[in-house]
Amino acid sequence: MYYGALEAGGTKMVCAIGDADKNIIDRISIPTGTPDQSLPAMIDYFKKYDISALGIGTFGPADINPNSPTYGSIMRSPKKDWEGFSLYKAFTDALGCLVVVDTDVNAAAWGEYLYGALKGLNSGMYLTVGTGIGGGIISDGRLIHGMEHPETGHILIPRRTGDDIPCTCRFHQSCVEGLASGPMLERRTGMKGKDIPADSPVWDLEAFYIAEALVNYTMCYSVERIVLGGGVMDNKFLFPMIRNYYTELLSGYIDMPQVKDTDTYIVPAGLEGNQGIIGAMNLF
Repeated sequence: MYYGALEAGGTKMVCAIGDADKNIIDRISIPTGTPDQSLPAMIDYFKKYDISALGIGTFGPADINPNSPTYGSIMRSPKKDWEGFSLYKAFTDALGCLVVVDTDVNAAAWGEYLYGALKGLNSGMYLTVGTGIGGGIISDGRLIHGMEHPETGHILIPRRTGDDIPCTCRFHQSCVEGLASGPMLERRTGMKGKDIPADSPVWDLEAFYIAEALVNYTMCYSVERIVLGGGVMDNKFLFPMIRNYYTELLSGYIDMPQVKDTDTYIVPAGLEGNQGIIGAMNLF
């Protein structure tokens, strides 16, 4: 018996096969073109293994309500070719197996909860900071859903005095994604995040904005740990900066041992970048 997993990203589609115990035994990566370009290769790959079920963690916004008539469809999206496309229908029709669809960050959070930095906890959050910012939240051992996926990247946060560079979000002028994602770092410096020197003052501002968001997540979701992943967080020097600002901004309001030890409360991802595909493999 084999199982399938798909981590549908903005630049690549990672497809994987799991054995009967859901251990990944094979994977491929396919560029994210249009549905007509990308879908046939993915379907052919999964058909070779005659999988019994497929878990999909997809970029969004996506309809992840199983009771919705458009379940598994990409909603309003910057990737116009995918807008309105139903991953659920396409793979159900082609493979004839159980298909479960959730967001990519929910899949990553689930992977961290089962096998990574959130393992053994009752609650936690995974936040990716990269081209976009988004997060998955686990409470009482289950992923949080609602009307749709919680848009943690678009919470509004106060701007630091003197920061008047226009936000990269086309909807908001002070959301965490628009102020702290990779494109905003590039707008601020004219350089890709990986090329910005570690001593650049932009990192202090980056850490401040991420810390503001994390304080809000702690207040709203009361999670036992926050895991930070994504390309921006490959800059490990950001962690102590974020932790320091987090403690300062929290101002002692929450008197719990977890938040007092920020070294173990705000941590890097624990699955070497595989949390998304591992989580997708375990969505069903």
